[in-house]
Amino acid sequence: MPSIFYEIFNNIIKLNAKTIKNFTKSLKELHKELAEKGDKDNLKVLRNRLSHLLESKSEKLDKKEKKQLKPLYKILDEIDDQIDAEIQKEEKEKESEIIDVVEKVDKRYRACENIDEEKRDHYIPICAKKSDYEYERELIQLQLELVKLQRHIKKNGEKLLVIFEGRDAAGKGGTIKRFMEYLNPRGAKVVALEKPNDMEKSQWYFQRYVHYLPSAGQMTFFDRSWYNRGGVEPVMGFVTKDKYEQFMKDVPQFENMLVDSGIKVIKFYFSVTKDEQAKRFEERRTNPLKQYKLSPIDQESQKLWEKYTLAEYKNFTQTHTDHCPWIVINSDNKKKARINAIKYVLSQFDYEGRMPKKDLKYDKKIVLSGIDKCKILKTEIDIDDDLFE
Repeated sequence: MPSIFYEIFNNIIKLNAKTIKNFTKSLKELHKELAEKGDKDNLKVLRNRLSHLLESKSEKLDKKEKKQLKPLYKILDEIDDQIDAEIQKEEKEKESEIIDVVEKVDKRYRACENIDEEKRDHYIPICAKKSDYEYERELIQLQLELVKLQRHIKKNGEKLLVIFEGRDAAGKGGTIKRFMEYLNPRGAKVVALEKPNDMEKSQWYFQRYVHYLPSAGQMTFFDRSWYNRGGVEPVMGFVTKDKYEQFMKDVPQFENMLVDSGIKVIKFYFSVTKDEQAKRFEERRTNPLKQYKLSPIDQESQKLWEKYTLAEYKNFTQTHTDHCPWIVINSDNKKKARINAIKYVLSQFDYEGRMPKKDLKYDKKIVLSGIDKCKILKTEIDIDDDLFE
């Protein structure tokens, strides 16, 4: 590096018409040299030193002398542009190294005629549903978006809490599995609490849930939540009327505190029809891989269908708020429910590299607000019935 840089940057010689001219010439030569090498790090050093120099010197110069600094400011802008160009170049190189996850799905579903003849002996012809292929293709794209969202949440210290409630066998667990599949478990966790023990029963009702709320940079998925008290407990007779009514008054205030503390809360309620629920219970009963999902409470769900519907209505009308609304997912079709639930979450954030908004549009026949669901429930039950009679 020419001695003039050392002398000017270290205040050994002063900036004047003559030194600025020589300094500008040397800067241009050095900038050209570093640009040709693509030396982003030294370009940053040069930019920082020049920026600091201009900032400190310009305050002490008169108008005439400041005009003489224009060539230096021009070079500073050029260095900035070169650094941006090098960064973009690096990003493109990184992108070219990343595999296309959608392409992997396409390869898995290749038609037989698209496989080289010498390799066909390693394959067997299988008929696959077009809808399965389309589902897997869209799902992997959305899961990639969830990875981007997690990166955004970690980088910005945000906190996301997604609550999954709903009818038994409505598909909550399967949807959570798809949310979590490719997320870093260090920053994303699933909370599925057992029934409270004797000590927890003596605590403030919300206390055991508070321990699992997300910290900065974390995503938390509740597989059922404090809303057990708004649904299962009153229907099954596990809570008194007084405690239930107190819960209904407390929960909007509790959730308001969560939102005020910086937690983004999304409340999903997965809704399934009575016939579809019956089919899924039968599969649980007969499929040894799913029998663990069948509980005594599940077996009562069909008998108490109307009472659960009444609990739904009362829950939505009292706990659906502007700061923490209910989002109902019609889940008779599990795959569509998963896709639309993920789209809804992604649509609530603006993060770097997000796919176009049009690709995140969810189906409004599948995704409803709690208020819209209440209008439907009114036609199915007597809303004036008492849950505790």
